[in-house]
Amino acid sequence: MVLLIVTITLGNVVSLLVFLRTKQHRTSQGFLKTSLALADLPVGLLVVPYSVYREARHIVYGLENYGEETPSDLISIIPCFIMGPLFAGCTFVSISTIFLLSVERSIAVLRPLHKKVVITRKRTGYLIIISWFISFLLAMMPLLFSRDITLEYNFCSKMCNYAFTSNQPQGSRWNIMLLFPVFDFSLLGSTFIINFITFAAIRQYCKLRKQLEMDAQSTCSKVSFSDITAAKTIGILTFAFSASFGPIAVFVVGNVLGYSWCEFSFYAFWILTSNSCWNVVIYSARDIRFRQGVRELFSKRVLKSPSQQQRPTFPPKEDSSSQCVAVLKEIFRPETA
Repeated sequence: MVLLIVTITLGNVVSLLVFLRTKQHRTSQGFLKTSLALADLPVGLLVVPYSVYREARHIVYGLENYGEETPSDLISIIPCFIMGPLFAGCTFVSISTIFLLSVERSIAVLRPLHKKVVITRKRTGYLIIISWFISFLLAMMPLLFSRDITLEYNFCSKMCNYAFTSNQPQGSRWNIMLLFPVFDFSLLGSTFIINFITFAAIRQYCKLRKQLEMDAQSTCSKVSFSDITAAKTIGILTFAFSASFGPIAVFVVGNVLGYSWCEFSFYAFWILTSNSCWNVVIYSARDIRFRQGVRELFSKRVLKSPSQQQRPTFPPKEDSSSQCVAVLKEIFRPETA
């Protein structure tokens, strides 16, 4: 858990610094990647550290009754009403941001001449705000619309999870808790379809490049290499997130049906948690601009303070020996008639 805290926090902080400090990432795609890093950062700063606190507390005090909390443990119960919706909301933000990234890259590949008109930073900012609002509203819906659902620390998954207050199954559980996998799989399914269309267009463009030999009048030449690389990177992100979310969706459905799946819940939740540090790894492996931004961020030129940098003198000072040579040449220069 401590290793995840360091990896998630450090990786996403580096991503934010690269996206915010380098001019080449101040685009619509850069804003969406910044939103993705901001959604992953609270997982490393708050969610996982709280799990470390509860596990360390269990080791120190040796509590035996995992599922029962005493009145003195209210301080440990209340943070779950923050950590649970926070983790769920950040997960939904990540999924919706990956969907928006896929749409943005699809427009850049399919309509390269119109991408600057359709995709603007102002529109992207509005979409990011809407995605954050809807994601956290969805995360709070089980608590707002059902009295049978609460939040408690689960010693099987080592996280704060939604739990049912009664053991008898009710229809409202299906209507509310199943909103999570339905929302996620709807967006992920749409993202896969968009990426499939984008990759099909990229394949067709590559064939046109070979046939027309980079003709300036061809549509293929209007798609840049960076757009194609970015589309492939987003495709890898979509696959990685879908693979990490699959187990948690199965667990939610099983929990609604009445299955506990204690050991399986641990692997499901922490596979999803580890996905928060994979974005920077995928960027580093696939995105040349991101690697260049990291090098510029940690280079001596950036880390060096302006007061320590040598300021050039205008005009440049000439060496004393060169000045003497110039004077001698002027003295012994033959006169012209």
